[in-house]
Amino acid sequence: MTKARSRTGQPFPLGATFDGHGVNFAVFSALAERVELCLCDADAGEYRRVDLRGRRGIWYGYVSGCRPGDLYGYRVHGPYDPANGARCNPSKLLLDPYAKSIVGTPHWSPALYGYELGGAAEDLAINLLDSAADMPKSQVVDDRFDWGDDRPPAVPWEDTVFYELHVKGYTQQNPDVRADLRGTYAGLASEASIAYLKRLGVTAVELLPVHAFVDDQRLVDHGLRNYWGYNTIGFFAPEARYAARGGLAAVAEFKGMVKLLHAAGIEVILDVVYNHTAEGNHLGPTLGFKGLCHGTYYRLSAADRRYCVDYTGTGNTLNTDNSVVVRLIADSLRYWVEQMHVDGFRFDLATALGRGAHNFHHHSRFFNAIARDPVLAKVKLIAEPWDLGDHGYQVGGFPKPWAEWNGGYRDAVRDFWCGPIGHASDLARPLSGSSDTYAHSGRGPGASVNIVTVHDGFTLHDLVAYNGKHNEANLEDNRDGENHNRSWNCGAEGETDDEVVIALRERQKRNLLATLCLSLGTPLLLAGDERGRTQRGNNNGYCQDNPISWVDWQLDERGRRLLEFTQRLLALRRASPVLRRSRFFTAEPDENGHKDITWLTPQGDEMTPAAWQQANVHAFGALLCGSRIGAQRDGEPAPVGDSLLILVNRHHDPVTFTLPALRGDAWFARIDTRTPTGFPPDPDTPRQHSTLVTARSLVVLTQQSI
Repeated sequence: MTKARSRTGQPFPLGATFDGHGVNFAVFSALAERVELCLCDADAGEYRRVDLRGRRGIWYGYVSGCRPGDLYGYRVHGPYDPANGARCNPSKLLLDPYAKSIVGTPHWSPALYGYELGGAAEDLAINLLDSAADMPKSQVVDDRFDWGDDRPPAVPWEDTVFYELHVKGYTQQNPDVRADLRGTYAGLASEASIAYLKRLGVTAVELLPVHAFVDDQRLVDHGLRNYWGYNTIGFFAPEARYAARGGLAAVAEFKGMVKLLHAAGIEVILDVVYNHTAEGNHLGPTLGFKGLCHGTYYRLSAADRRYCVDYTGTGNTLNTDNSVVVRLIADSLRYWVEQMHVDGFRFDLATALGRGAHNFHHHSRFFNAIARDPVLAKVKLIAEPWDLGDHGYQVGGFPKPWAEWNGGYRDAVRDFWCGPIGHASDLARPLSGSSDTYAHSGRGPGASVNIVTVHDGFTLHDLVAYNGKHNEANLEDNRDGENHNRSWNCGAEGETDDEVVIALRERQKRNLLATLCLSLGTPLLLAGDERGRTQRGNNNGYCQDNPISWVDWQLDERGRRLLEFTQRLLALRRASPVLRRSRFFTAEPDENGHKDITWLTPQGDEMTPAAWQQANVHAFGALLCGSRIGAQRDGEPAPVGDSLLILVNRHHDPVTFTLPALRGDAWFARIDTRTPTGFPPDPDTPRQHSTLVTARSLVVLTQQSI
């Protein structure tokens, strides 16, 4: 191993920057007394160490002849004093927080821990075993890429339909995707995958985490994987396991995927995990942040800085009350927008990011930094608006222009269709856009990302097939996962041959999908739900990298019908401006006496406050006037579309609805969830006076507007 000092470099930008002749390296550590850049070969050996210069916490240097593909890491000399939040240990090779490519995976051994495993002093005694041979390595990247005429689709919020998918699980079993591309970025961008997305009618793919992550040692020891990827170790590097060729090729392959999806008019949204890292609590491994500057990157207990504050359930929480951490996150987001061309982000446990010293508030460092950034102002920002800390549930609490996963919508829709009571008012609010949750902050309906099922929890099929979770495959004695699922098995737990139960389950799926697609707001569909995908009752498949979690591309007759029904629903949504409003309903009459929304009783009367307050109101109608859409974006007049009449019956018996005479013309049925296809048996037959809505079903009728 050779040892040398670097040429004078630059303290910014942080990370490894190739200029065509060499590489400038820069890394932050306020605790360091000395930092060594370690250049490594493919066999994990170090062949050169370079002492970096330090200035105001930034350590930097320039290495001539260093090129893209070269591997590196850092060693930080400084205090190892866990009681005071310092965990520097030069025997640990550290990843660069700004690494744009990470090669390899941890080989779990005692060397990866900064303290002596099994020692009486726990994490207080330093561990001098060298970790280089067991560590993944940072890799130098050349950001050049031929983007051609790539342009972001820039789909307006009111036209957006999200499709949440896992890069591997989406194509791993798809026979129409080339075998060597299945489970990869290239597989997602294959002709077959894109064609399916277009036929389905979604406008954006929301990818489960693709930032570089690691498999927890506990899972590896049990033969499992961290399938979902919520265990980030690199905020700039795309996960290499999803690249067909791996390594440095992952960066170019990811960009190629985005380019092809954009060409098809499909946006790319990343599920990002900035609330914690893979280093866990005080007993976790030392992989990067912990060894660089533990007390800067993580929130530490005010009572005892030896311990991390845990708002995330993972052992640590990134310290977004620190400007260094906020800059790291903002730099990462800008990189993914400017260099990788993604169109937006869904922030995991976003409440943790908006906390100041303790509590969540709109004027935190994080929100201020995002609001001031001209690059990030152009993309979609979506919060998972909760964490595990005090006052962590913040649905409706994020500032404009943030959108949110609407947990209240999910609960209300599930309770109405799957719960024991299901009052009409519980469904009316989410169906009309959740204005009670979002209007106060000046946001429109698009701020409500409407969810019924997502990766975390039951699939749509399992929601109507299981009363309880069945997570035995996770090897945690079925203790993990949500216990209160708001599900209903329709009379039998799990798979059954009972045709009556099966028919009810299929109708319930159609009811839930129809509610999602007919609701004002931004719908999110979980990949595979449109095909009836099941996880056999596992509601926490985070560690199941196998067919339990992968999309099944074999369709039986029920799956084919459900897929066609979903396509029809999304086509109806695209064709109906009244479902894609940019403003909330007002229920105020215009000069002609028409209201944009009118709530109806089965007898055709307008619902009064007293009627809403009656017990056991299980059937109602919503009349959406196609000529009362209101101004659209940029002040342009909105197009006039058909009026829609949504009739909902949760009763166990059929209900006859009197049809309103909006213009005196007839109504035509477009959706009827009672039929196996969801298609009304007589769509061309006009209905002028009344129509029957069978038990536990939903009907949609249309009438041409003036």
